[in-house]
Amino acid sequence: MVVRLRLSRLGCKNKPFYRVMAADSRSPRDGKHLEVLGYYNPLPGQDGGKRMGLNFDRVKYWLSVGAQPSDPVQRLLFRAGVLPPPPMLAMGRKGGPRDTRPIDPMTGRYLTAENPTKSDQSKDGGEDTAATS
Repeated sequence: MVVRLRLSRLGCKNKPFYRVMAADSRSPRDGKHLEVLGYYNPLPGQDGGKRMGLNFDRVKYWLSVGAQPSDPVQRLLFRAGVLPPPPMLAMGRKGGPRDTRPIDPMTGRYLTAENPTKSDQSKDGGEDTAATS
């Protein structure tokens, strides 16, 4: 049985409210769960911030026994300081190929710089022009 940490939707239409749950990966989104670990309210409150409450001890327990967080829960746990930042990939243009270099989530810059050397390009170009002349 693979355990996932994921969100279960509650609330009314256009007013979502989520519970962070540990559940079997085969169970439906709002179905049977093993344990409620916290809540997340994406709508801004009176102070303008989003509200979130987590039971950190139980979240750390489930992560230690091999539970896999879903992408939204992984972002929430990063904001709470429980997990390291998730790997982010940059998109070139809409519908185009993705750039697979990792990006630092704090600065938005590439973690590794890949610069093609000009000498490699000139060697290939020099051989082609010599063969045609």
